Amino acid sequence: MTDVEAAARRFVADVWNAGREESAYELVAADCPGLGGTGPAAMLAWHRDRRASFPDLRYKIVEVVATGTRAAVRWRAAGTQAGQFGPVPPTGRVVSYSGATFLRFDDDGRIVDVWSVNELFQVLQQLGVQMLPPLRPGEA
Repeated sequence: MTDVEAAARRFVADVWNAGREESAYELVAADCPGLGGTGPAAMLAWHRDRRASFPDLRYKIVEVVATGTRAAVRWRAAGTQAGQFGPVPPTGRVVSYSGATFLRFDDDGRIVDVWSVNELFQVLQQLGVQMLPPLRPGEA
């Protein structure tokens, strides 16, 4: 296992699954862009917010591909919605979805860039959200 692969696996285990703040500060560079800010604090805030919606959310690594300073992590996640998720009130429903996260590391082994894709539409469907097409002009 390469150092980049080990760091990617630790990132999922420690930061995503365990919410370990000290690991976030060890693994994520201060200037790493994130949702709503930069650095480890922004990363932790995003995951705390997600955990408020899905307290038992767990990520399982399906596959890691790592080379040089980059790693791609394919994962599955599952959790029970016990809190507000965007506009969706708590449903008590279990969701299960997949995604992939791409990480870039600096020479010190810290994450400097994170980009993720996931099946958010599938999550909303599992929560019972109805997706309706927009009205055409003149429709009520």
